Amino acid sequence: MSRLPGWLSRLGTGVARAGERLEERRARAEDAEDSAPEPVAVKVSKSADGDEVSADNGNGTVPAPPAYAPAIAPRPDPVAAVPWSVRVAAEAGWRFLVLAGTLWVLMRVISSVQLVVFAFVAALLITALLQPTVARLMRLGLPRGLATAVTFIAGFVIMGLVGWFVVWQVMENLDDLSNQVQRGIDELQKWLLDSPFHVTGDEIKDISKSLRDAVGTNTEEITSAGLAGVTVMVEILTGILLAMFSTLFLLYDGKRIWRWTLKLVPAAARPGVAGAGPRAWRTLTAYVRGTVIVALIDAIFIGIGIYFLDVPMAVPLAVFIFLFAFIPLVGAVVSGALAVVVALVTQGVFTALMALLVVLAVQQIEGHVLQPFILGRAVRVHPLAVVLSVAAGGLVAGIGGAVVAVPLVAVTNTVVGYLRTHAQENALQQAAAATQEPAARTAEDSP
Repeated sequence: MSRLPGWLSRLGTGVARAGERLEERRARAEDAEDSAPEPVAVKVSKSADGDEVSADNGNGTVPAPPAYAPAIAPRPDPVAAVPWSVRVAAEAGWRFLVLAGTLWVLMRVISSVQLVVFAFVAALLITALLQPTVARLMRLGLPRGLATAVTFIAGFVIMGLVGWFVVWQVMENLDDLSNQVQRGIDELQKWLLDSPFHVTGDEIKDISKSLRDAVGTNTEEITSAGLAGVTVMVEILTGILLAMFSTLFLLYDGKRIWRWTLKLVPAAARPGVAGAGPRAWRTLTAYVRGTVIVALIDAIFIGIGIYFLDVPMAVPLAVFIFLFAFIPLVGAVVSGALAVVVALVTQGVFTALMALLVVLAVQQIEGHVLQPFILGRAVRVHPLAVVLSVAAGGLVAGIGGAVVAVPLVAVTNTVVGYLRTHAQENALQQAAAATQEPAARTAEDSP
């Protein structure tokens, strides 16, 4: 009995210690529950085979699939899925569409005011031709207004006299030319009958009858074209008056007009445009003056050649050669062919061959000697660019477009080249400034 109280004492001590340990475990469990995330309720459904399949109820993430489920690759970003070449083509494509639409709208606007545009472009070309004369007269001491008036009057009087001379020569020699053409056609018929081509007289008569029938059938169209020519003459006179007034103001006040135009350009692009403008004007001036000199040389030497070959209307033909020379490549071919055809129907095959030799010789000298020497590298345009620009200009705006196409390409080439150089210089200057700025700060911070 004496040992019983000690046993009870030890038992009570063990129970007390077990209670303390139980309390500690309960406290740790409560702390773990407070720090753990809230449990996610998952909806459990059964498949057709009876297996339990878990699904997200919209309040949490979907649990990981079981190990036996097939692996599903994640879908890539749509931008990364498109190939780089396709993205570049799409970026360039929509920009090209915007440019094409802008160009189409611009061409529609120009076509609606085509007469005004052609008159102003002609005024620019005439001003580029006459401006050096105004500057020379001013250096001699004449006031700007008087120098402009003298140059303007003299230039348009000379151009008017040239036009009157061509019309007068054609009207004076028209009867003689028609008689010579008839004799030439008769000689050509005889030559075809005696030629090895085995052409019979009946075939020649059939060709002549077809030509007469074609002319008779189209008499009404020819008459309507003659009536429409009155409207064309009115438009031509209106264009000439607009070109004259535009030339007068460009000669007298061209620099002020250019400064006003610069104000319409955005400020960021204004320095580049201000530098490109004078260079474009020098290119246009050099092109017009060089073309006039080359055309004059062609007209003089071809005119002298066909004059000594006794080709009728040699002087009007020389003037036509001068005028057609303003259409590069195509104009020379057309005017030379016209001279050869006139020589053929009036003087025969031998004279036509000699005229062809004269035309080819002069044009070869022009293409390989005169144009590189007179025009220089500033306005040199590749022959392929010349042909394509003349063809495009002719399709868009007829003869006027063919005349304007090449100087427009030359000026555009000069402007684009200068703007590219200007942009490169600005980039180099900015890079140099960015390099020098840290060096200056380091020098200022050093003791």
